[in-house]
Amino acid sequence: MRIEDYALIGDMHTAALVGRDGSVDWLCLPRFDSGACFAALLGGRPAGRWLLAPAGGGTCTGRRYRDGTLVLETTWDLPEGCVRVLDFMPPRGEAPDLVRIVEGVRGRVEMRTELLMRFEYGSVIPWVRHREGEMAVVAGPNAAWLQSPVELTHDSRLRGTTASFAVAAGDRAPFVLTWQQSWQGRPRRLEAGEELAATDRLWRLWLGRCGYRGRYGEAVRSSLLALKALTYAPTGGIVAAPTTSLPEQIGGPRNWDYRYSWLRDASFTLQALMGAGYAEEATAWRDWLLRAVAGDPADLRIMYTVDGSRHIAEWTADWLPGYEGSRPVRIGNAASGQFQLDVYGEVIDCLYQAKEAGLRPDEEAWDLQRALMEYLEGAWREPDNGLWEVRGPRRDYVHSKIFAWVAADRMVRSVERQGQEGPARRWRALREEIHRDVCAHGYDPDRNTFTQFYGSKGLDAALLLIPRLGFLPLDDPRVAGTVEAVCRELTEDGLVLRYRPEADDVDERQGGEGVFIACSFWLAHALALLGRRERSRRLFERLLSLRNDVGLLSEEYDVRTGRQTGNFPQAYSHVSVVNAARALAPRAGTSD
Repeated sequence: MRIEDYALIGDMHTAALVGRDGSVDWLCLPRFDSGACFAALLGGRPAGRWLLAPAGGGTCTGRRYRDGTLVLETTWDLPEGCVRVLDFMPPRGEAPDLVRIVEGVRGRVEMRTELLMRFEYGSVIPWVRHREGEMAVVAGPNAAWLQSPVELTHDSRLRGTTASFAVAAGDRAPFVLTWQQSWQGRPRRLEAGEELAATDRLWRLWLGRCGYRGRYGEAVRSSLLALKALTYAPTGGIVAAPTTSLPEQIGGPRNWDYRYSWLRDASFTLQALMGAGYAEEATAWRDWLLRAVAGDPADLRIMYTVDGSRHIAEWTADWLPGYEGSRPVRIGNAASGQFQLDVYGEVIDCLYQAKEAGLRPDEEAWDLQRALMEYLEGAWREPDNGLWEVRGPRRDYVHSKIFAWVAADRMVRSVERQGQEGPARRWRALREEIHRDVCAHGYDPDRNTFTQFYGSKGLDAALLLIPRLGFLPLDDPRVAGTVEAVCRELTEDGLVLRYRPEADDVDERQGGEGVFIACSFWLAHALALLGRRERSRRLFERLLSLRNDVGLLSEEYDVRTGRQTGNFPQAYSHVSVVNAARALAPRAGTSD
């Protein structure tokens, strides 16, 4: 199954991936970064899955999300009849639930389901029991129940649950899978039809608040649904993706765990949410940010768990072969301990933008900004690991230095425009000092472009953010020169790479990667800001064509094989859809 053959369902605590063959191949319970109970995505059938499809097998003939919802409809149109499966996760109540409803549309279709639960990423096979018309499994702290009017059978060979049944036109066969910690007992039973109505209502009401009215409304709404699904409702944190170890290159080792919240995403996500009319979600994201980064500024992390924890140990699940043999399978992310200078500027910018956008004020936000700035005043000259989390030597990355400038600039603006108290004169002088330093050491006058790091000949897709940040006026020739240099030296088939690992020996990791989808949207955004709107629009619409059949994007795209690669779906890609669509609107970013 290709990465783009999956669709996403979720309850804003966790998410599942459903394949075109009707198999749920990935689900972590009870939250995004918990152990997976279905890990076939990374280990095949033995690692756990839930198949529900026609007995003859095969991929579906069509699927879609019900209008304005995250309820997935998968249809098989066969010679003997037509059948539809509805997949969704209801709003979280007592416990997480996954509901699947089979509906007969035409004729009579033989169906089969196979439920193989394997806890802790496929390493734990539970004890399975069938009684009182339902399946129950338990293993250590995990327990689950499957209820259905369909007769369920225990398959001792598979160590799972199976059922064979037929549906005719008008028939409906529901299945409800419920998880709970084993010592808490069975949660209340749900009625599938009622939960479908509640789920429909939740998503429709939420999407109905979207304020975007431009020509790319379908793409923006689809991306907003993905972002909402990647939100951890109890705290407002947003995970970068619901998966781990989907490879940047099929068969390669660049496989990372993205089930965490990156500070870097904060300002761009805030802009996307605010620009689309979602002040409540933007406020929750801002508040998560404030809680997560509270503490010693010297101990700021680049990523946190969805509840704000900062210790994310990395280990490998050696028993899993990985997606299409892409090993290792990593759980956790060692990059969480890296020093990345840019995150200080990104947090300060996010809090500044939040106040500019009219979010309700937070008393502690300014104190936090000042503490971060005081640390940055003494640390901005230090080399760092860069935003791409290079596992190599620290360097003076130009993007990082520019965000140190952003931090000083936003602090000055906070005093001058927002009436905050602070040493604006000192910050103004620092802003000028950083600006001079970047222009002197991070710019290549022979090629008229900024570079990846001081003294480098390589480029970095993050330089495409310069037009947005105010570091230079849009009509400064160095801005257009940098954008054109990226187009000339850092693209494959017109789409943007993050950087070239071979340039200046910047990266110790082995293996290649595809073009980075978010960076390609950054190029479309930059072109729009520079007034090259037709070129921007062509690129933007080409990028939209890379989405799968239900509008989802992964982290990267392999132009040679025509496949999505990397973790899926990727929040950064979908944030970039929203922001680039707004940049292409003629004025205020709300209509075109």
